[in-house]
Amino acid sequence: MPVARRKVLVVEDEEAIAIPLGEALDREGFDVTVTASAVESLELVRRVKPDLVLLDLMLPDGSGFDVCRELRRESEIPIIMLTARGEESERVVGLELGADDYVVKPFSAREVVARIRAVLRRTGPVAALPTSRGALVVGALSLDGASRVATLEGERLELSRKEFDLLGLLMADAGAVVSRERLIDEVWDVNWFGSTKTLDVHVSALRRKLGDDPAAPRFVETVRGVGFKLLDAGGAAEAS
Repeated sequence: MPVARRKVLVVEDEEAIAIPLGEALDREGFDVTVTASAVESLELVRRVKPDLVLLDLMLPDGSGFDVCRELRRESEIPIIMLTARGEESERVVGLELGADDYVVKPFSAREVVARIRAVLRRTGPVAALPTSRGALVVGALSLDGASRVATLEGERLELSRKEFDLLGLLMADAGAVVSRERLIDEVWDVNWFGSTKTLDVHVSALRRKLGDDPAAPRFVETVRGVGFKLLDAGGAAEAS
C-alpha cells in the first residue's frame, strides 16, 4: 500500500512566498494546503488535520501569534513560525507561545523542508525520553509520562510538549546537572541546527509556570556554562 503523504498547512499571505513554497513542498512529497487567512487557518486545521503548520506572523486578518496561541489551546500540532530577519523578539515570543521552530525570511525551500522533517521526526509518536517510561516524583513535583500530566503540589501544570519533556529529563536526573547539549539532543533532535536560544526560552517558560525565581531557584537551577539542574528538595527522584 502507498505511504500516506504528510500534510502541511502553509499560512502565508505573500503569494511570492506561498506559491513557490507550496510547489516545492509538493515536489518533496508533502500534501500541501495554503491559506492567507488567520481565521481560515484555524478552520483548516480542524478540517484538514495537518501534520504540521507553517505559520507567518503578519496576516491580513490577524496575528500569527494569536493563531499559535489558539492552536496550542486545542492541540500539540507542530508549528514552525515564519519570521522576518532580525526580529529576535518575534522569534522568542513565538517559542514562548509553543512554536516548535522558526525559519527566518528570506529562506530557501530546502531549508524549510529540512526543518519540517526534523520537527516531524522529533514530534513523532515514538519517544525515547524518560517521560515515556512511567511516573517520576521529586518533592512536590509529579510527572506521569503515560498520561503526559505533570502536577505541582497536586495542581496540574499546563505545559507545552517541549516544557513537559524538559521537566521530565530534569526530574529523571534530579540533583544532577543535565548538560545543554543533552537537553537539545533529547528534547529537540541530535541534528538540531537551530539557535540554542530555543532552550533558554523554554526553560524560562517552564520556570514561570513553576513559579520559580532564577535568582533564588526552588526548582530549576542554572549551572553557568554547563546546563541546568532540578533541585532535589524532596529527596531522590523516584521512578515507577
